[in-house]
Amino acid sequence: MKKILSVLILLQLSLAVYAQKTITLNGYGAYVFDDKFDTYYSSTDYVYGKIKGGFMWGAGLEVRIREDYGGELAYFRLDTQAPIESYTRNRTIDLGVNYIMLGGVRYLKLANEKLEPYGGLLLGMAIFNNKNPQFSEESSATKFAWGARLGTNIWVSEKVGLKLQAYVLSAVQGAGGGLYVGTGGAGAGVSTYSTLYQFGLGGGLVVKLN
Repeated sequence: MKKILSVLILLQLSLAVYAQKTITLNGYGAYVFDDKFDTYYSSTDYVYGKIKGGFMWGAGLEVRIREDYGGELAYFRLDTQAPIESYTRNRTIDLGVNYIMLGGVRYLKLANEKLEPYGGLLLGMAIFNNKNPQFSEESSATKFAWGARLGTNIWVSEKVGLKLQAYVLSAVQGAGGGLYVGTGGAGAGVSTYSTLYQFGLGGGLVVKLN
């Protein structure tokens, strides 16, 4: 995980040095909605759960490679709860969800320069922290993640603007249910995939640094 994060940071800094153009600092705040998941620990243990919605905050460093295109390194964080049910136990996990993402941003230029619609895709990783692990549960897990977003910047001055944004962030769970509650003990493994989709609506602040 540390190696991946280091590569992403170095890539973004390299873009900043190469581009020598507009660099912006983005702050994010949004409400994300509940999402359900289910998977198998083993051939005899099925798990059903829900990650509750809540306030997700974040920040990003963006480099404008061209006037209508930029690249952003972003971090998003959600602290929430995940009630789970299985054949062997029912309980609620205190969960921290972290996304570290690198993505492109494409801007649409309008006659009104105060409005700057945009859209883009994100790729990176999701880090899940189980804050109250029990039994054989894992305390953390890292998964591949992707995202997509649509929004607009509303510039109130040359340097400062407001953001309105809708997005989805998705983490792909691998085999065995290890993403949320660990391996669950011994048993014949069953390969399953349960993908988490977190839809968010919110806004934020954008500040030009140069």
